[in-house]
Amino acid sequence: MNASAPQVCSTVRTFAQRLSSTRRGARLARLLAAERLTAWEMSPGVIERTEHIVAELAANAALHGRVQGRDFLLALTLDEAAGTLRIAVSDTRGECRPAKRPEQGPDDESGRGLLLVDALADRWGTEPRPPSGKTVWAEIGEPGMKVVPSAE
Repeated sequence: MNASAPQVCSTVRTFAQRLSSTRRGARLARLLAAERLTAWEMSPGVIERTEHIVAELAANAALHGRVQGRDFLLALTLDEAAGTLRIAVSDTRGECRPAKRPEQGPDDESGRGLLLVDALADRWGTEPRPPSGKTVWAEIGEPGMKVVPSAE
């Protein structure tokens, strides 16, 4: 008699949207991310962390990665089997890559956003996006991330 091993269903959910490289586009990125994660029934803590990360990365894409007439791309990938959510924001300015540990003075008025990303994400980094862009990504990992107990 042959016994088969139980199979684990691996679900990967994705969402991607191009947005204008403007303050309005950055705001819309945050709202769309929150809406998508709510639809995927993510926990409130993951949604809140994601909103802050998306707000920072999208604002950076609109401010520092902006090329006239070019959009930025927001992509979310939820891998339930691995328990990770990957947030990726791509723009068309590959030469402007953020520092992994930005140095800021106490009186600087800007430049602390990536410190927030570093604090909220489990991992983050950058990668080139040929032909001339870059992607800044962040990952949040939580065992059993997707599951939110439903009230029945």
